[in-house]
Amino acid sequence: MTKGLFITFEGADGCGKTTQIKLLDEYLRGEGYKTLLTREPGSKGLGEKLREILLNYDGEVSSKCESFLFLADRAQHVDCIIKPALEEGVIVLCDRHTDSTVAYQGYGRGLDIEQIKSLNELATSGLKPDLTLVFDVDVETSQSRVGTEKDRMESAGIEFFERVRKGFLEIAKFEPERVKVIEATNTIENIHKQVVNEYKRIAR
Repeated sequence: MTKGLFITFEGADGCGKTTQIKLLDEYLRGEGYKTLLTREPGSKGLGEKLREILLNYDGEVSSKCESFLFLADRAQHVDCIIKPALEEGVIVLCDRHTDSTVAYQGYGRGLDIEQIKSLNELATSGLKPDLTLVFDVDVETSQSRVGTEKDRMESAGIEFFERVRKGFLEIAKFEPERVKVIEATNTIENIHKQVVNEYKRIAR
C-alpha cells in the first residue's frame, strides 16, 4: 500500500465504536498493516489539553465556542498527525471526526449545518475519510451503557441525543458510499465481521 487509508468511527457514546475500532486495529496489525489508532478530541499533544476543556470544563460554554474548540483540535490533528501518517502508507483509524461536529453541534446544538461543513473543510484542508462507520443504537440503550458518571457532552439530555442520532442517519443518507450505518445492538463478533467486510470493500 503506497497511500494510507483513513477510516472514521462515529455514533453516540455507548454505541460500541471504541470496542470496534480496537478490534479492527488488532485485525489489521495481524494482517501485517501499519496502523494509527487515534481520536477526536484528544489526539496526542495539544489535543489532550483541548479534550480536557471540552469534556470537563464546569462553566458555561457557548455552542459556537464549543464548535470552534473541536475544529481547532481537528486542524491540529489533521496537519500534525493524520496527514503525515497517510503519506507514509499507514491505515489511520479515528474515533470521531468531522461527522461528529455536524451531528452534535449542527443537529444537536442547532447551529447552521452548512456553516459547520464549511468550517470542517477549512480545518481539514479538504481531507475526507475513505470510509466512515456509524454505529447506530437507540438513545435509551446508549445512555444506559454510558452509566451514571458522565462528562459535559454526555450530560446533554435525551432530546439532544435524539437529534444527534437523527443527524448521523441523515449524514449517511446524503453520503451512502462513504458512510455506512451498522446496527450496534448486534453481537460484538457480528459487528466486527461487518466492519472487516466494509474495510475490505474500500481496500480492493
